[in-house]
Amino acid sequence: MNRITTMFILALLAVSAARGEDLDSLALLVQRGDSMMQQYNTFEALKYYQQAFDQAQAQGITRFSMDADFSMSKPYVPEDRVPRQIRLKLADCQYKRAYYLETTELLKNMPEDSLTHDAFRQLANSYRQQGDTDSYMYWAARLLEHYPMDGEVVAGLTLAYARSNQPQKGIVCALKYTLKDSTNILVNRAAAEAWLLNGDYTAAANMYDRLLQQGDSAFSTLYSAGMCCTKTDSLERAYQYLKTAFLQSGMQHANCAWRLGVVSIDTKRYDEGLQYLNVALELMKPDTVAMRAITLSQGEGYYLTEHYAEAVASWKAHLAYNPSSIATYYNIANACYYFLPDGQEAKEYYEKFLDLARREEKPTPQLVEMIDKAEALLRTTNFGKHRTKKR
Repeated sequence: MNRITTMFILALLAVSAARGEDLDSLALLVQRGDSMMQQYNTFEALKYYQQAFDQAQAQGITRFSMDADFSMSKPYVPEDRVPRQIRLKLADCQYKRAYYLETTELLKNMPEDSLTHDAFRQLANSYRQQGDTDSYMYWAARLLEHYPMDGEVVAGLTLAYARSNQPQKGIVCALKYTLKDSTNILVNRAAAEAWLLNGDYTAAANMYDRLLQQGDSAFSTLYSAGMCCTKTDSLERAYQYLKTAFLQSGMQHANCAWRLGVVSIDTKRYDEGLQYLNVALELMKPDTVAMRAITLSQGEGYYLTEHYAEAVASWKAHLAYNPSSIATYYNIANACYYFLPDGQEAKEYYEKFLDLARREEKPTPQLVEMIDKAEALLRTTNFGKHRTKKR
């Protein structure tokens, strides 16, 4: 009996010695990985951490810690065969090398109370980097349950909600944070965009005002503030914000130039507005959607400044992008009839206008009036190089 007991004890000691050697080997791999990370050499660190992970998994090592308190090394999932510390180190290295799928696979099944703050953020951001917005929003929301004052994550989640057609959720997310801290610029920017996308332009404008008072002079803030002001008919403020934003962009932001041009014309700064629209036109070529809008605004600007030939040229350019624009044919015809000497061109465009207008199944009262005027002019006018009234 004593002999059997002795052999059993010796076997246990042998196993313990082998397990000790395994832990020593594991510790060495982790130490080497840590050393490489301290040198920002993630390439070599990944090799050591992966070896440590594979060894722990193969040998069923569930208790491991580089800390003095070995009691902290208990397995975080009973059936998991890889120690928490090694899994987190490998995930951290994978994340820093932009291996986002691998990072999520390592972290997604860990209990939330076993995730460090960094690991939580890496998990959420890895989903965002993969374009999985739903999973990003889920994990960012879970992170905020544990760390509600992480302003960067609050801002990211607010924007994710707002840009996923859930702006009201974004507003609530930001408001919870701002009840304790209303000075975080990232959160305030995100809240402003959420209000903007929710269609509450007054609230958005107030938030952008707060940002500007806080000293936020980023292009995005100035541009968005200007756009909000156009929605609330605060055109002078819109002009000031958009002009500052455009200058800050080095006069290279096409949309800003376009919007600034339109606002300038709306505030009767006609010549200035036309200059901005010309810049926008050059910057946006060959974007046909933008060109359609800009050429239309150019025509209006030239017309209001009594540059009728230029207005006609811009409207013709607009028709090249939008040949079904009924009102544009009418505008060209009117400019030629009343202000330019070429009556034949006026006749041509009145006829083109009528050809399209008469096809409308439900013409508006304004369109009916335009049709009547065009038909009357065609009946009563001799069109030629110099138009005269018919006798």
